[in-house]
Amino acid sequence: MDKVLMKGNEAIAEAAIIAGCRHYFGYPITPQTEIAAYMAKRMPKIGGTFLQAESEIAAINMVYGVASAGLRVMTSSSSPGISLKGEGLSYLAGADLPSFVVNVQRGGPGLGGIQPSQSDYFQSTRGGGHGDYHMIVLAPYSVQEMAELTVKGFELADKYRMTAMILADGTMGQMMEPVSLDLQVAEPPQKPWATTGTNLSRKHNIINSLSLVPEELEKLNVARYERYKIIERDEVRYEEYRMEDADVAIAAFGIAARVSKNAVDEARKMGIKVGLIRPITLWPFPKAPFAKAAEHVKQFISVELSMGQMIEDVKLASECKVPVTLCNRVGGMIPTPKQVLEAIVAADKGGKL
Repeated sequence: MDKVLMKGNEAIAEAAIIAGCRHYFGYPITPQTEIAAYMAKRMPKIGGTFLQAESEIAAINMVYGVASAGLRVMTSSSSPGISLKGEGLSYLAGADLPSFVVNVQRGGPGLGGIQPSQSDYFQSTRGGGHGDYHMIVLAPYSVQEMAELTVKGFELADKYRMTAMILADGTMGQMMEPVSLDLQVAEPPQKPWATTGTNLSRKHNIINSLSLVPEELEKLNVARYERYKIIERDEVRYEEYRMEDADVAIAAFGIAARVSKNAVDEARKMGIKVGLIRPITLWPFPKAPFAKAAEHVKQFISVELSMGQMIEDVKLASECKVPVTLCNRVGGMIPTPKQVLEAIVAADKGGKL
């Protein structure tokens, strides 16, 4: 199939439709508004439902309702809007409902600014709302991956009956690149738990996140974490770039990974052995490649559009066997290849910038 020039936000929306999503509920907020605008145009033409809810809180609860019926459904927002959805995300987890959520991050905290950020890492990888639970968190670094990981997100959500989230920075949402929409979509699984009506042929299905008997709630939480162990074993995704002989390793995702690749190539020209580990699943975090790299690199550098959040997972995965330093910009600023290169040179000399 020929490629088409699309914004990252538009690629997500079209990929969701290709994946079988026919229900979108959301609320406009920069820098993800193009997703809602695209769905507003496309959904009525394909027999789907688009509804601009009165609030982000309303939108996530509409997602809960459609997910209960066993249908593919999504919402999208940007940082403050995701915070408003936090209670609903926890309810979805408590009811074991599959859903798909997009967060195109902007600078914070508070209303912050509309420029790109990666400072919602803690929020997404630690659940997003109250209670013991996880979401599958996917971090694209190109418009093509915005499309591909959207399809994968719907599939993983259905497979494990949980929320899958695309965590993209504002740059990923707004940038335009050629993208192939020849996307392979697996057949959705049967959902015997869904509230689709019984025709008096079976017992009623009840969708609920309330459990007032402590022993029963404990069993539910323990069982959910057993499922998470399977995801951590089977669904980890990452890319390694020039890591085979690296003395210094960069950790980065999203736009920070694109910047870092350029810096890695420049450092290699200078004779510095440096590589990149790019997590594609932020949860489950790819611990194994960092543990392996910790056996031969002398330093990790975490490149982030935050005050340092993923760096904690890098330290945990590498068991602090070697130093882990931070190269960052915040408030809507993006590290430059020059800044990352300077951090690499300092690390190669055994210090930090």
